[in-house]
Formats: sequence, C-alpha cells, structure tokens
Amino acid sequence: MKILETDRLVLRELTPGDAPFILELLNEPGWLRFIGDRGLRTVDAARDYLVNGPMAMYDRHGFGLWAVESRDTGSPLGMAGLIRRKGLDDVDIGFAFLERHQGRGYAFEAASAVMGHARDVLGLGRVVAITSVDNADSIRLLERIGLRYEKLVTLPGNDEPVKLFGTTARWRDQAG
Repeated sequence: MKILETDRLVLRELTPGDAPFILELLNEPGWLRFIGDRGLRTVDAARDYLVNGPMAMYDRHGFGLWAVESRDTGSPLGMAGLIRRKGLDDVDIGFAFLERHQGRGYAFEAASAVMGHARDVLGLGRVVAITSVDNADSIRLLERIGLRYEKLVTLPGNDEPVKLFGTTARWRDQAG
C-alpha cells in the first residue's frame, strides 16, 4: 500500500517480498556501524524481520518503516518511516538507504515527507529521532528536517548512549 509520494519517491508498506532488499540493506557497512547488526544472514531471516517488525507495527500503530522506491524505476532505495520504540515516550523517525543511493538527497526528501505525514495526517504533536553520537550525516539531516539535539539517552537493551533529537513547538505550528 502506497503511503506517500514525492517528486522522486514512493513510500509504501514493506511486504514479505521485500526480504532480499532488506537483507542487503541491513548488512550494509553503514547500517552495521550506526544502527547495529540484526543478525540477518538469510532471506528467510529478513522475511521474519519484516513480518515481526515493520509489518507488525503497521497493525499495532498504523505506521512503521516504509520502503522508499524510485518513482521512475520502482527500484528500492532505502526505507524511512515512524517507529514506536521501547524507551522513548514519543514516535521516532528512522531512515536508512543503500550506500549506492546515498548523496542524492533521497533521505532528506523521504524524511521531510515522513515528518509532514506525522504532523498533518497522523496529528503527532512531537516526533523524536535517535542517532549514534558519531553519525554526522544523520545528525545534519535531522537538523535539516527541524529536529534539535536534546540529550544523550541509553535505550533498553543497549549499552551505548545515543543522541536524542526532537521537534520543537515551532514544528507543530507549521501544520496546514
């Protein structure tokens, strides 16, 4: 199901058929370094991740991580969306792109669309994001889409602190 469309991108719900793409994405060096190793090594494991992660979140919350595809080719570029994460009081925006598609503005375009959807369609008053303390590219992107650094947090089940960013009252006032 298509959720959002931008000039260059389509964001749609992930399906079990996206398992080969997810297997590739979750084993990219940037994913492993900044997000963490999910231990996915087979298409079957990637399919289980999709069913028990993003697809289960769609059912529970009406949102989740979505596939980001090229409008022109339909090929998967990455994923972006909203996550309800243990240890955070607010909904979290997340995004990740295959390295061969980075540096073209896709992450900014997708994340901006997700933020607009969160505010204007879902009516969320606040959105947060977390990132590794040394992920300079993600930090710059979060700031470009209107989030501001708040503090270091440690999430349940993790030893490493991450930077927490959040929207401001000004973001909420931009609705319309």
